[in-house]
Amino acid sequence: NEAEPLLLIQDLHVWYELRKFGFGHAGYVKAVDGVTFNLDEGETIAVVGESGCGKSSLMKTILGLNIPTSGNVVFDGENLSELGGNGLQHYRFKVGYVQQDPYGALPPFMTVQKILEEPLIISGMKNKEERLARIHKVMSEVKLHPVEDFLEKFPHMLSGGQQQRIVIARAMLREPKLIVADEP
Repeated sequence: NEAEPLLLIQDLHVWYELRKFGFGHAGYVKAVDGVTFNLDEGETIAVVGESGCGKSSLMKTILGLNIPTSGNVVFDGENLSELGGNGLQHYRFKVGYVQQDPYGALPPFMTVQKILEEPLIISGMKNKEERLARIHKVMSEVKLHPVEDFLEKFPHMLSGGQQQRIVIARAMLREPKLIVADEP
């Protein structure tokens, strides 16, 4: 009996409509056109291609930000197109996202501690000690230690590599089943 894949992409199409003068239909841009693959738990897949070939559109569709024109995105046995608002929110709690530009992804007015605490608060972790313990754990996993040296810093006070590690730590905070990285 074979296990179900963690992520199943079946004949996925994501097309963007082009409009003439804002009103008339002028055609479609076929960003993703017939992509199919399975991702098993513990497996890594890299999507490689030239600029403009649809890698980011595929990633945004996997994250539930784009609506597929056709095809299926099935995560952990659930079809994303069948999830409502709460279902999509719970799905997004199970998926970590590493943005391409760490400096642009980090709010400049927040300390590292606030940046890392926010997703935990949003996902319902009320206990501050639990949040800090989780932050310490992920920061150690991405080799930012001693942790206390980084918690009160703002993004501009960090090197590019340290900023990237904070973005990765943020993606790992809720112990996701899947991490999607945009040009890691």
